Amino acid sequence: MRIKFLLIALFCAVIGFAQSINDYKAVIVPLKYDFMKSENQYRMATMTKSNLSKAGFNVFYYNEQLPVDLNDRCQLLYIDVKKDNAFLVTKLFIEFKDCYGKVVYTSEVGKSKEKDYDIAYRESLNMAFMSVNALHYKYSGNTVATTLKTSNTAATLSAPAVATSTVAATNLVVVAPSPDLKDPNLLYAQPTESGYQLIDKTPKVVMKLLKTSQTNVFIAIKDNVQGSLILKEDGQWYFESYQNDKLVSEKIVVKF
Repeated sequence: MRIKFLLIALFCAVIGFAQSINDYKAVIVPLKYDFMKSENQYRMATMTKSNLSKAGFNVFYYNEQLPVDLNDRCQLLYIDVKKDNAFLVTKLFIEFKDCYGKVVYTSEVGKSKEKDYDIAYRESLNMAFMSVNALHYKYSGNTVATTLKTSNTAATLSAPAVATSTVAATNLVVVAPSPDLKDPNLLYAQPTESGYQLIDKTPKVVMKLLKTSQTNVFIAIKDNVQGSLILKEDGQWYFESYQNDKLVSEKIVVKF
């Protein structure tokens, strides 16, 4: 009886993963993973894209021009291949992440004892993709819900209590006009313990934000330069910092 319940639980878990994966329109593949020294080394990017296509996904390299219907980056998944260090064994597993960097699905670990890296990486990756293939991906047509509900945030900010409570305000972001999702400079905000990190389409961390007592001001760090990210009266975010004793203001397009 216990084994039966475990099998049912496992089946439900697989279905749950499949449903969450199915809500995304396409997958973005980077040309280089952390354990690689150069782009598409050992043809890892090529093999990743090929395996994803065979599994039924709509796949693009991160530097490809996307169709108009894929301009909303939060409707896409971002794949990453991780290497698990092991003695005499090559171990790889796959992570699917959303636009905020949250892991949506992690594959089983693929293993190979081959000494030749070309063969070992191919075998390990193909084995890891066996669990991905088992999901039987098919786009559901559902819209992926974003983590920030602007209507609720706006209502909360209009409440008189916010003006006197800086503690409650630190977890909120002042509502700004929706950014142009076609803007090539658009950055996406990923929540962190102390604030946010802004990533581009690569995805690469461009800026780190630290919360302050004001919802429209963050301490910001970009390229080792510390300044402030401020939401001004025109509804736009600006990164302001001093460079050579001169105040520099740079407009930042960001989607929270």
